[in-house]
Amino acid sequence: MTDVIYVSKETLEQMKVELQHLKGVERPAASRAIAEAREKGDLKENAEYDAAKEAQGLLEAKIKKMESDLALARILDATDIDTSKVSILTKVTVSNMATKKTVTYQIVSEKEADLKSGKISVTSPIGQGLLGKTIGEIAEVKAPAGILKFKVEAISA
Repeated sequence: MTDVIYVSKETLEQMKVELQHLKGVERPAASRAIAEAREKGDLKENAEYDAAKEAQGLLEAKIKKMESDLALARILDATDIDTSKVSILTKVTVSNMATKKTVTYQIVSEKEADLKSGKISVTSPIGQGLLGKTIGEIAEVKAPAGILKFKVEAISA
């Protein structure tokens, strides 16, 4: 899976800080926990040692995933965005054709998605349905509840 991950500069910085924390704080703590458990005797019947080794394995997998994500990350600059159609980092105001409710979403990467703050992932069903649409177009989105229709009312950066 060599998909590019598009992120804002702020998210890239957050990812770097989190990786440094995992490597500089969490990794040494996991090593200490293994050493302490090892000192408690027979490793064959030492549940504390097994748990510490498993926690270290999960931590190393998380670090490897973060490093991979950082290698695939590409920064998107909000000033370079084309607002003639819906694309990543655009804010789009849509009307639900069934409920007549109007909502504004910002289309973002999976790493930045947060529905409470109005940020939806570019890979979500709604995000994918809206991509490439222009003002006035209707996007049909396949959702578990059926097909939802959204009319694009406005697009901004």
